[in-house]
Amino acid sequence: MSSSSNPFSNGGPYINNKLGGEDDLYGSVELSKPITTSESSNVDGETTPQLYDDQDVEDVLKPKPFQFLFTSRFWIILFHGQILSLCIVATNTFSSYLAADGNNVPAFQTLFNYVILNLVFTPYTVYRYGVKRYFKNLYYDGWKFFILAFADVEGNYFVVKAYQYTNLLSAQLLDNWAIAVVVVLSFLFLKVRYRWNQVVGIIVCIAGMVLVVIGDLLTDKNYVAVDMVKGDLFVLLGATCYGISNTLEEFLVSKRPIYEVLGQMGLFGMIINGVQAAIFERESIKEAHWGGRIAGWFTGYTLAMLVLYCTAPILFRMSSAAFYNLSLLTSDFWGLLIGIKVFGYYVFWLYPVGFVFTVSGMIVYNSMVRSLKGEAEKPWLGADQRDGIAGVGTAKTKNADPSEENMQSEV
Repeated sequence: MSSSSNPFSNGGPYINNKLGGEDDLYGSVELSKPITTSESSNVDGETTPQLYDDQDVEDVLKPKPFQFLFTSRFWIILFHGQILSLCIVATNTFSSYLAADGNNVPAFQTLFNYVILNLVFTPYTVYRYGVKRYFKNLYYDGWKFFILAFADVEGNYFVVKAYQYTNLLSAQLLDNWAIAVVVVLSFLFLKVRYRWNQVVGIIVCIAGMVLVVIGDLLTDKNYVAVDMVKGDLFVLLGATCYGISNTLEEFLVSKRPIYEVLGQMGLFGMIINGVQAAIFERESIKEAHWGGRIAGWFTGYTLAMLVLYCTAPILFRMSSAAFYNLSLLTSDFWGLLIGIKVFGYYVFWLYPVGFVFTVSGMIVYNSMVRSLKGEAEKPWLGADQRDGIAGVGTAKTKNADPSEENMQSEV
């Protein structure tokens, strides 16, 4: 198997795609050598070139504070994050409908998502790679995708189970643990070094979430916990699994095509989730109420999950797993707006305040960046992102030279 037990390593004889990289971080400037940037006249009237070292160039070309906020990339990741947040609201809404009708089958209802991902993306991966290369990659790197799928499946399962034991207030607060897990894992394994504005942004986002939770408490949306200790442990376990899954997925999609990652996640997720549903939910499936209305809710849930799973990798590439989790914090506010119509909720003044805090935190998080590509430039990919793949949302682009070997369009 792979020569490394670290899922964030580059172990295994994975066949590298010789995709050409783009210019370096600052365009075509070579920072490893002094460069000529201007000319000046000496006392004899002769012009002499002025040489600047690496630090001079970096100081001149480094983005100014808040400059990134006026780029299209920032607005794309901001709105994309909110679309994913709305997907979370949709899945929660459909799950509430299913639970209200006595259909408590969290593993079974998620199974269809993994089945479709596998049926769509695995055949396409085999088509692009060829049978031999596909199974070679599966043999050497399949364990990484197994960890990814296992963490994702268990994150979904334990968080849903937690709501059956703990109260709403505790579950919502502890669910933020996923952000801490992502930050720690990214720092330790992916060489990510967070700037002070990113730390402040994360704190402001969580403060916004706390305000929403307080609003839920003051409007009597909380409920009595059946077994608070057990439920809280489930939330922490599920949030930890989410953090591992998000961080590992960001790493994998930065180095591999999205279709391969989704296909492998679907394959292993289908197996793990299917076995789990067969063991723990057989009786619940038999006792569930089936009909056209239930089928419609299952369909809506699955469609929302597919949008989430198929587009989240692009956000991981353009930004990061940390920003992805910060974006999802607004789901409670969007859920409230939908709940006004669906469940008869009303707007408490703390809700919009909390939403503004969360959005402001995301702005602060991106207010100071190292380059105008933001977090799309991954530190674990090396200079010029040479160890990464050129695809949708990546900082690396293909070499314009048509003679480059193995030139192909990667997603």
